[in-house]
Amino acid sequence: MPSNRVGRTLQWFLDSQISSLSRVSDFVLRISTLSVRCGLRPFSTARSLLAALAFTLVVSCAHVPDREPGTDTPHPGQWQAGTPVPGDVRDVWWREFNDAHLNGFIAESLTNNYDLQAAAARVEIAQAEAAIAGADLFPSVGVGANAERSRRNYIGLPIPGGGDDPLTTHSTTYGLSLNTSWELDLWGRIRSGKRAAQAQVEASRDDLQDAQLSLAGQTAKTWLAVVEAREQVNVAQRTLESFTSSAEQIRDRYERGIRPPLDLRLALANVAGAEAALDLRQVAYERAVRQLDILVGRYPAGELQMDLVFPAMPGPVPAGLPSEMLVRRPDLRASEQRLRSADWRVAESKATLLPRLSLTASGGTTSEDLADLVSADFKVWTLAGNLAQPLFEGGRLRAGVRRANARAKAALAEYRSTVLLAFSEVESALVSESLLARREDSLNQAVEQSRAALNLAELRYGAGLDTIITVLEAQRRLFEAETQQVAIRRQRLENRVDLHLALGGGFNGRDAAEQAAAPPAAEGEGS
Repeated sequence: MPSNRVGRTLQWFLDSQISSLSRVSDFVLRISTLSVRCGLRPFSTARSLLAALAFTLVVSCAHVPDREPGTDTPHPGQWQAGTPVPGDVRDVWWREFNDAHLNGFIAESLTNNYDLQAAAARVEIAQAEAAIAGADLFPSVGVGANAERSRRNYIGLPIPGGGDDPLTTHSTTYGLSLNTSWELDLWGRIRSGKRAAQAQVEASRDDLQDAQLSLAGQTAKTWLAVVEAREQVNVAQRTLESFTSSAEQIRDRYERGIRPPLDLRLALANVAGAEAALDLRQVAYERAVRQLDILVGRYPAGELQMDLVFPAMPGPVPAGLPSEMLVRRPDLRASEQRLRSADWRVAESKATLLPRLSLTASGGTTSEDLADLVSADFKVWTLAGNLAQPLFEGGRLRAGVRRANARAKAALAEYRSTVLLAFSEVESALVSESLLARREDSLNQAVEQSRAALNLAELRYGAGLDTIITVLEAQRRLFEAETQQVAIRRQRLENRVDLHLALGGGFNGRDAAEQAAAPPAAEGEGS
């Protein structure tokens, strides 16, 4: 067959098949079959070599198509719990509490927290790994210099007049070279690895933003825990004062012979119990303050010099649409990027089953005289190509493909599980909004009725119409009701923080610490 006809036939085959072949192995098989039919032995003639180089050029320009992760997790068009509030999900949500202390603590934690600094360092690690993964797409070039001095003995050739000593010569050689090597990424193996690493970079960035959001929420909830602990200390102090006052009155009546010793002993037991409760509340407060110190990057000295009061409950929160949460929450975005990275790892592992073509070249000078290294008359060069096809590796490569596929399946399952958990967090927080509000109303009534009952019991006891047991029971119920009242205030505010976090409210593109520290007016109405 004439050479031009062979070339036209191969060119037609390449042009017609490259866009329709779904598997590279099928494409290689068709090339081999066509060569046999044309009477050619692979790579035995110059025409076959040119055809193979043309094939290499075409295939090396083909990119592995990008993959979209399967995100078919079902979700409703509207939230099922509560009544949706129109509007966009708020970013700088902690300003809704209108507390300067809270804003300052969050800004300080976003600047000084060491866990957040570690998350930022992990972003830099991922960026470096992505750069390393993509470095093999480019030729590797290096320069080398060498000097060699050698001695050679010629046995059996004595030097005239030198006795039995052999003939010896010395030589010195200098070399200067420029070396390069390059693996042609025929099947997209290196590119797939680079894209997998780039997806990990995006995941690490989302992890950093998720860490910032989580830290803001954790700081807010720890600050609320500090306020609650301080309020519980105040309740315990008031209760101790009340019990002490009652015990003194009962002691006076006992000393005057009006009341029996049982009344005094029960009153003193209540005082001791109130003292123990106060100490317990003080321990909880000290621990909460030190935990807040750690979050903001301070030494846990436990010194907090400021007035601590609960903020007023903010108004309803716009929840947006469930579909919007998928792109707002950084943890969901990070999970999706890990899924994308796992898909690219599958493509990378499949490409290891195919041949690798690499080129190496070296050029330079070599001479016995150091001054001749810059002369073109002493230049040397080499050029080589290497085509390697793995045939048998004990199943290692195919096991690597199965492992990559399994990891991609695991990443998809983890992504779907994370999405469902995120939906659950929003729905639970929306339900808790109304239930906790009703519970707070009930506890407010319980405090009011318990206080009135205690006043009535003390009057009846003073008039001799009732026993000390009734007074002590009324005191105990008032203490429990006030304790629960303080706790429910924290729970409502903490649930509001959880709702903002579940919806993905966070930062609107600027530096997180700057947003936390900026005055409220700078955020505008839509913040």
